[in-house]
Amino acid sequence: MYTGTLSFDLLLGDVHSLKQKRSVIRPIVAELRRAYAVSVAEVGGQDLHRRAEIGLAVVSGDAAHLTDVLDRCERWVAARPEVELLSVRRRIHGEHDE
Repeated sequence: MYTGTLSFDLLLGDVHSLKQKRSVIRPIVAELRRAYAVSVAEVGGQDLHRRAEIGLAVVSGDAAHLTDVLDRCERWVAARPEVELLSVRRRIHGEHDE
C-alpha cells in the first residue's frame, strides 16, 4: 500500500473577503475530489482572504498509479487561472517505510 499527499500553498487573485475566498476555493476542492477521487480539504490559512493551503491525500496499491494521480492533480491546480501556485509539498509513503 502506498499513500501520497500534496500540500498546495496558493495566492488568490482579486479577493477581498473570506466569502469571496470560499467562492474560489470550494470549486477547486470539489473538482479535485470529483475528477481524481482524492481526499482534499482546505487545511491552512482559513483566516487569510488572499492565501489558502489545500491538502490532498491518495491511497493506492501501485506506486506508479499514485504518482500519476499526484502529478495530474498538481498540473490541474497549477493551470487554474484564479490562483497562483506558490509552492507544492509532496510526500509518498510506501510499504517499506517505518
